[in-house]
Amino acid sequence: MQPVPFELFGTAHNVVMVLNAAVAVGMVWVVRRFDSERVRRRVCVGFAVILMATQIANWCHKYMVDGRAVFIEEHLPLHVCGMSAILAVVVLLTRNRLAYDLVYFWGLAGATNAVVTPALDAGWPEFHFIQYYISHGGIVVTAVLMTWGLGMRPTFRSLLRAFIVLNALAVVLTGFNLLTGANYMYLSEPPVTDSPFLFFEWPWYILWLEVVALVFFALCYLPVYLERRWGRAGAGVRPVARF
Repeated sequence: MQPVPFELFGTAHNVVMVLNAAVAVGMVWVVRRFDSERVRRRVCVGFAVILMATQIANWCHKYMVDGRAVFIEEHLPLHVCGMSAILAVVVLLTRNRLAYDLVYFWGLAGATNAVVTPALDAGWPEFHFIQYYISHGGIVVTAVLMTWGLGMRPTFRSLLRAFIVLNALAVVLTGFNLLTGANYMYLSEPPVTDSPFLFFEWPWYILWLEVVALVFFALCYLPVYLERRWGRAGAGVRPVARF
């Protein structure tokens, strides 16, 4: 049976984007409305379990369908969004500062673009469609929840750190791609996507995406910068839960 094709901005696509936004707003409302460590713990742990279970199910599915060689070349969590999904679980469970910084900037800049213009060939109700939007949407939800629900905030130093780590990983993965024939972080060739930011050939699109990444990181930091500039840092924000 042929898989159901993905339709950009079709009904299913629009519905999941609205659902992602609704889940983010709903989770922030819950943890702020019920100002309780128990509630925060349950929300964070429960969401982390969902994200991790979805990742494991996807890895098992890809390994069984595609085999070991293709799994190593294509399905290891070495794309930015794959790493961000794991970091989202880490920050939900531990409140690790570096994990938060990376999820905030990588997630809001990268996963948001992946949600809106996905490199996806399967539509609803295919497993890959469902897993894709739980994973990528979950990254964005985690960044929103940790920031506007639990009171964590990025800094300008966080922005620089996220950009430096991203480039350091790109250097390492360039070597890995050359050794394995993989295309992690799309360093060997661009993804098949409707993103408006990919219109140069290799390797020039990589340099262009560096600029795009910095611009998007700055846009992600702008609300926090304005909050501090206007003297409203921490206003109405609940303390960060520790567990």
